[in-house]
Amino acid sequence: MFEAVLDCIKNYDTIIIHRHSRPDGDAMGSQIGMKHIILENFPDKAVYMVGDETKFFGFLPDSTMDEIDDSTYDGALAILLDFASPHLASDERYTKAAKTARIDHHIYCETFTDVEVVDSSFESCCGMVTAFAVECGLRINETAGKALYTGMLTDSGRFRYDSTSSRTFRLASELIEAGFDTNELYRELYSDNFDNKLLKAKFTLKIQFTQNNVAYIYTTRDEVNELGVSEFSISRGMVATMADIKGVDIWVNFTESAEGVLCELRSSRFNINPIAVKYGGGGHQKASGATVPDRDTAMAMLNDLDQLQGEN
Repeated sequence: MFEAVLDCIKNYDTIIIHRHSRPDGDAMGSQIGMKHIILENFPDKAVYMVGDETKFFGFLPDSTMDEIDDSTYDGALAILLDFASPHLASDERYTKAAKTARIDHHIYCETFTDVEVVDSSFESCCGMVTAFAVECGLRINETAGKALYTGMLTDSGRFRYDSTSSRTFRLASELIEAGFDTNELYRELYSDNFDNKLLKAKFTLKIQFTQNNVAYIYTTRDEVNELGVSEFSISRGMVATMADIKGVDIWVNFTESAEGVLCELRSSRFNINPIAVKYGGGGHQKASGATVPDRDTAMAMLNDLDQLQGEN
C-alpha cells in the first residue's frame, strides 16, 4: 500500500513534513514519528517538520518545529499527514515542493497531492505511519515509537473507540518494541494538575442539553479571555467532559475564537461527519470538527445534530 510513498522518500534528499494546524496527539505523533523513521533508515536525508507550535505535546522528544526558508522547498519532497483538505494544512508552502505525498485516515474529501494513501479504517494516522514502516521493513527507533504510540493512544481514546481493531494492537506492539517507557508516557498524557481539574469542573457545570438530549457547551470569546487558557485547551480539551453521560449519544463543544466558532462534534453511536462537512469541516464518523463564522451558524449546526438524534 505504501510503496509509492517509500519510492518518494528514496528519491528525494530533502523532505519536509506537514500536518494540520492546532495539532492533536495524532498530528504531532505522526509528524515526529515519520521524521525519525526516515532519519533512522536514511540518515543522509535532510528532514524538517513545519507548523504551529503546541505546548501540550512538548514532552515528546524533538517536538519543536523547524523554521525554514521557502528555498528549502526547491527540489524537495513534502509529506502531508493527518488532514483531508488543503485549508487544514499547518503550512501551505507544501505546494512549493517538487513532489507531494499524503498519508491520512480521515474520510476522503479530495485529492491534492501527487501520491495519496488514504484509509479511514485506521484508528489514527500514527497507525498508518507505523504500518508504513512495518510493511516497508523500516526500523522504528525509540523517539519514533513513543511519538507514534502517543497518537495511536489519543486518537483511539486509549483503545476504546470502535475504530480500534486487532490491527491497532498488532501495530502498537511493534511500537512498544522500540523501548520507550509506557508508564511514563501515560503519566505525561493523563496526569492532571489541580488547576485543570478545576477547569474541567467549571465546564461540567456549563453543560446544556437540547430537546433530544444532545449535550453541548458554548464558550464566548470573553469567557475564553477570562479563563486565561488557550482556545485549543477549551475546544479540544473540554469536549470530553460530555463523554460517557448516560442517555447522551451526541455532544458538541463550541468555542469562540478570532477565526470564528470552533466546533468539536462527537458521538458514541451516530455518524455526525456529514453535519461537520455541511458546515465546512470534516473528520471521522464519530469525531469531527468545523469552524463556523458566528453563534447563529453554530446554533444551526446544533439544531441539525438535535434532529439527527431525534430521528434515531
